Amino acid sequence: MGDQEPVRLSKNKLSKGQQRRVNANHQRRLKTSAEKADYDDNLFGEPAEGIVISRFGMHADVESADGEVHRCNIRRTIRSLVTGDRVVWRPGKAAAEGVNVKGIVEAVHERTSVLTRPDFYDGVKPIAANIDQIVIVSAILPELSLNIIDRYLVGCETLQVEPLIVLNKIDLLDDEGMDFVNEQMDIYRNIGYRVLMVSSHTQDGLKPLEEALTGRISIFAGQSGVGKSSLLNALLGLQNEILTNDVSNVSGLGQHTTTAARLYHFPHGGDVIDSPGVREFGLWHLEPEQ
Repeated sequence: MGDQEPVRLSKNKLSKGQQRRVNANHQRRLKTSAEKADYDDNLFGEPAEGIVISRFGMHADVESADGEVHRCNIRRTIRSLVTGDRVVWRPGKAAAEGVNVKGIVEAVHERTSVLTRPDFYDGVKPIAANIDQIVIVSAILPELSLNIIDRYLVGCETLQVEPLIVLNKIDLLDDEGMDFVNEQMDIYRNIGYRVLMVSSHTQDGLKPLEEALTGRISIFAGQSGVGKSSLLNALLGLQNEILTNDVSNVSGLGQHTTTAARLYHFPHGGDVIDSPGVREFGLWHLEPEQ
């Protein structure tokens, strides 16, 4: 066979009328596709209240009032759904062939707060909702940075979410070091911020922290290496272990290995949403005057 001529794209542009017809056909195909992909109401039970404990693409894990977790599909009409959202959902009924149908999230209640992070495509991407408290974790290792604490405090004030400053790794301090750190923390105590001194290693100071977490949905924020994951492991118990590597001998920073935002229950009461996105919680979206 002889060589075939390569396919070449026409240089002629579509007329306005042709472009309108192309767009109309495209929108019609999208609408038809969405209608076919939506779900039959007969497959689901009665509506119930729940809370999203994790989100996976077009699915979400929803916890019902009795504490049971259900994997659910998400209605296409729901534009945004994140961990911590309070929702109306419906359980799936058993299919004819004996396979249980996933539940479905029908609606999302209004959020009291939402934590966002930068996103290349959308500019801002929500990562967690209905947070009552942001726990700002700092430590003397890799270093005590008041500037970072200040940045998180500004973020908390902007979001109108209550902050709690927690200084971890106090077991590494001698008496002189403890006096110095207390002087630094007095800066915040004297202007009305709560400050707790703890050690995830020795568990010193954990009881007051447990009391501060009870009845709230919290997020732990802070620079890498300050012991956020170790602190959460101590508070949650081994059955909910959140893996983390030790502080690197080279960089002095820890590596957070949590991969998806998830809501955990503390044994003593209260909840925490843990997500790698909290590392990007900062002041990037604020105007300089704020």
